[in-house]
Amino acid sequence: MKFTAAVLRSYESRFAVEEVRLDAGPADGEVLVRIAGCGMCRTDLAVRRSAGRSPLPAVLGHEGAGVVVEAGGPDTGLSIGDHVVLSFDSCGRCRNCLGAAPAYCDTFAPLNLFGGREENAARFTDAAGGALAPRWFGQSSFAEYAMVAARNAVRVDPDLPVELLGPLGCGFLTGAGAVLNSFGVGPGDTVAVFGAGAVGLAAVLAATTAGAVTVAVDRQPERLALAERFGAVPLHAASADLPGRIRRRTGGGAQYALDTTGSARLINDALRALRPTGHLGLVARLHTALALEPGTLDRGRRISHICEGDAVPGLLIPRLTGLWRAGRFPFDQLIRTYPLADINEAERDCEAGRVVKPVLVPEGPGR
Repeated sequence: MKFTAAVLRSYESRFAVEEVRLDAGPADGEVLVRIAGCGMCRTDLAVRRSAGRSPLPAVLGHEGAGVVVEAGGPDTGLSIGDHVVLSFDSCGRCRNCLGAAPAYCDTFAPLNLFGGREENAARFTDAAGGALAPRWFGQSSFAEYAMVAARNAVRVDPDLPVELLGPLGCGFLTGAGAVLNSFGVGPGDTVAVFGAGAVGLAAVLAATTAGAVTVAVDRQPERLALAERFGAVPLHAASADLPGRIRRRTGGGAQYALDTTGSARLINDALRALRPTGHLGLVARLHTALALEPGTLDRGRRISHICEGDAVPGLLIPRLTGLWRAGRFPFDQLIRTYPLADINEAERDCEAGRVVKPVLVPEGPGR
């Protein structure tokens, strides 16, 4: 079959919206999904800075959602017409996958970032027959269609606005999962979130929903205003004595802090803002050595990296849609939709901070 996709051909070029070809239908355990919408995540954009580690040309996109149009074999657990949210890929066989920790799958990096599944990897070509890289995060959903392992497709209620649900598979899952899963935040807890982008604001939403006293730190007044609307105390990242201000706002220090910025200065500020035994979680990838200042890790404070919100997508995604229906997790207020053809405009707006979460909507036949 032939369909439209956004192809990144080089690390310096813009996305090219063009025709691509899929040479075979779903294999056993796979489903073909017509994409209704796909979030743009900074992990997609970071491919440009990956120093050649991500193979190109490629169709990126890993926050897809849509409708199953074909299923491979009887054991997918999905049927034609099912609405699904697509999340990260995992093997399902290693110790961590079997232990309900698929984000720490032994083969997470090769499956999602650097090559995909070996089986059926080379079925995608451009219109001229040139090979495209294997599926990105098991989906490559900057496209009208995506072929995915049924394992990373989560069925959702067809009454939900499926075109907006894709970010629940990664960005919003990461922020909310860090709060609800990694920290286990509950009523009366104190949380400081550093960075009020898509991941950080999802964390703010989850923390306030859980009944926590929440502080949000960012440089952009518009993002701080959003965080305040969602129930957080806004603090500018350049505030004098930022750790002291957080400690005063949280009654002696935050029990939990989440850094989404990767800034060494803010990470050290976050540690200083913790109360004794507090926990700092990092979700951003660090590109340089992290120097921790003296005293930041004393009195039982700890720091850890959190991947994909420690989530089992099939459990957390339905929880988040249930909270949305109850009016307690209004993630849709963070989204702006763009036609897939306007992907380069969406990228510019994302990089400039003009939008929290762009969602690309294909405009193919039958939509």
